[in-house]
Amino acid sequence: MIIVTGATGQLGRQVVESLLTRVPADQVGVSVRDPEKARSLADRGVRVRQGSFTDAAGLAHAFEGASQVLIVSVDKMGDECVAQHRTAIGAAAAAGARRILYTSQMGAGASSHFQACRDHAATEEALRACGVPFTSLRNGFYAASAAHFLGQAVESGRIVLPADGPVAWTAHADLADAAAAVLADEGCFEGPTPPLTGTEALTFDDIAGIASELTGRTFTRAIAPDGRFLEQAVGGGVPREAAEQLLGIFTAARADEFATVDPTLAELIGREPVALRTVLRDQLSNG
Repeated sequence: MIIVTGATGQLGRQVVESLLTRVPADQVGVSVRDPEKARSLADRGVRVRQGSFTDAAGLAHAFEGASQVLIVSVDKMGDECVAQHRTAIGAAAAAGARRILYTSQMGAGASSHFQACRDHAATEEALRACGVPFTSLRNGFYAASAAHFLGQAVESGRIVLPADGPVAWTAHADLADAAAAVLADEGCFEGPTPPLTGTEALTFDDIAGIASELTGRTFTRAIAPDGRFLEQAVGGGVPREAAEQLLGIFTAARADEFATVDPTLAELIGREPVALRTVLRDQLSNG
């Protein structure tokens, strides 16, 4: 039984869909906070159980009989995030899983400029200490985030963000297929994987050029000083801690934490990864 957590989220749902093309549905289980949202999976023969990273007893039921558990990282940062991941790791180990997999990030490191990457590093330490073989999927930075950061630029044509650096933007669908491939080939990675990335690292200067080509309009890149970006975000209603975490993405990019391009993702999924241009085309055509 392969258990996938967060199976109603953007990444987790795609992992399950990809996994179902590789293994029978009766060998797949999901742990979700709201089983009603996973009804369509249950209808296809997937085992659906309620589970929350804040409830170890509930996870014991959700993970029952697991041979492998994929822990999809929570959409939080800081101590709360790491505590929830530790709870999930403990529950997977207690359930007797032979392997625990975790969706980490290519920039994972205790000294990262980005809080999420420090959280991933702390979670990987918990995995090393749990006594169960593990695979940490070092996912590339989500291409969907690049599209999101375009934000108001779709209307104004001006991409106003802090100074950045090259990022190996990577599509959710490719990362989901990679996770499914690793789950279906138990033990093909031990510990952290190489960075699972797209084929090129691009800056927002590059993205402005791509957006211009795709739309026939002119997109320009302007630098927002870090302090001004922070204050404008806070002034717009973003909590200061969250704004500082957001700024950390750009600080980390300037330090080349997301710049590595690696062939492992393409090898895992058996095709060229989706280009950022394709993700932006879909976003701009829907905008």
